Amino acid sequence: YKEDIILLVCDGAIWHKSKTLKIPQNIKITHIPPYTPEMNPIEQIWKQIRQMGFKNEVFRTLNEVVDRLCDTINLLTKDMVKSITRREWIKSIF
Repeated sequence: YKEDIILLVCDGAIWHKSKTLKIPQNIKITHIPPYTPEMNPIEQIWKQIRQMGFKNEVFRTLNEVVDRLCDTINLLTKDMVKSITRREWIKSIF
């Protein structure tokens, strides 16, 4: 994805703050305030995945979980992901 601009949203975990990490120019990093998982776009994506494919479900094997996860992720459309992750504060970074 060298041609894309990528936003990496990090929480306050110490391992997300390395000074020695070489970050490619197409990757923008932003840190969210402590205790605000609702601001992390991936948390909203996981919420959608749980609603679509894991609600009230018991799996017998790890393979069943992986298969369901892959199937559910493939159901996420580009428009669906945009509607979940396009927040004003994210757009303001660009």
